[in-house]
Amino acid sequence: MKLMNCMDGVVGVENRQLVIIGAGPAGLTAAIYGRRAGIGVLLLERGMSGGQINVTAEIENYPGFKHAEGMELANAFREHAEKFGAEFRDCEVKSVSIDGDVKTVKTNEGDIEADALIIASGASFSRAGCKGEREFAGRGVSYCAVCDGAFYEDAPVAVIGGGNTALDEADFLTHFASKVYIIHRREEFRAHKSAVDLAAANPKIERVMGFIVDEIAGGDMVERVVARNLKSGEIREIEVKGVFVFVGTSPNTEFLNGDKSIERARGGWIVTDNKMETSAEGVFAAGDVRDKFLRQVVTAAGDGATAGMAAYEYIFHQHRLKSTLLAPEHVTAFFMSSIDSEHLAIASQIDSMEKSGEEKIVIVDAHRNLRIRKKLDIKVLPVVVEFSRGTKVREAVVKTFDDIINFREKH
Repeated sequence: MKLMNCMDGVVGVENRQLVIIGAGPAGLTAAIYGRRAGIGVLLLERGMSGGQINVTAEIENYPGFKHAEGMELANAFREHAEKFGAEFRDCEVKSVSIDGDVKTVKTNEGDIEADALIIASGASFSRAGCKGEREFAGRGVSYCAVCDGAFYEDAPVAVIGGGNTALDEADFLTHFASKVYIIHRREEFRAHKSAVDLAAANPKIERVMGFIVDEIAGGDMVERVVARNLKSGEIREIEVKGVFVFVGTSPNTEFLNGDKSIERARGGWIVTDNKMETSAEGVFAAGDVRDKFLRQVVTAAGDGATAGMAAYEYIFHQHRLKSTLLAPEHVTAFFMSSIDSEHLAIASQIDSMEKSGEEKIVIVDAHRNLRIRKKLDIKVLPVVVEFSRGTKVREAVVKTFDDIINFREKH
């Protein structure tokens, strides 16, 4: 179904149906679902599409791909979205503002007003900041044990960090690695006692406390880390095949700092419901930027699919609200619940009346369209309401079909 843009044009501002911030797995999947549903989609991304998977050397846990390079999978996502006509724009998002139904995205290429907005800007791993870290990214340096742990079967690895994530991931890595060195700058871990006790009881884990990593070194691949004790200055070289950095992860939400309408959890992660909708109406979030349990390509894609369809549903209902209830000079609407048999019986009688040539009465399922009910201040069901150019003229509670007839006769 092709939907018309719901926004009235504003000089100097571009109007779009669905704008997606971020072209990683979540954003690209949302674009695929949005385009297949028939809505216009514009993806905003700074630089290369694909997000974090572009710096992942190998992916073995994405269903249907026994083995894929990260960039290969990223290209496949983009090509799929392009096949359905999604539009891409290379730009930097400066800020987002929400004012009722109006969602404005400010970029270095101009302002865009969107009927619906999906934030799929992902997250960034905090870097250890040591020499060799950037050079060996994807060649032994990783930020995801679930993604890359299986590549280090029976090989020694190092984990940099001392929080809950570092210790949990170190424990996970012991299922593959022959030995896991946890290197932490403090003398005590910052993690919960249960995680610390679990690490202490694991014979494969060796704690290297009070040390920082000065260098990650090797040839084509990682071969060792050079660690330095912060008190004594002692240098220790540890031979490892992989280095996992867990010193923090942050959502890419800098452009939201000026907007307080989108609820965020501790750490800045965006809170959503099961439709990926945020606390701001018509604004959705998908992928690693969300407050969620697991951040993987497959979960990002799932989020994107849900967000894409939820955004379509939102746009569809907004279009229907404006075109059938708010735009006409005069309209009568019957608000009912599709799970109430008495309401359905009245709706059926209204349908029969219209077939006989009577003036149309718009039937609105207010059970499924709670947002419309809230917007129009419909407090009880069922009810018949008369509108004139979006203004509620009169209303009456309905108990039987005769109440509908009486309401119309008083017009």
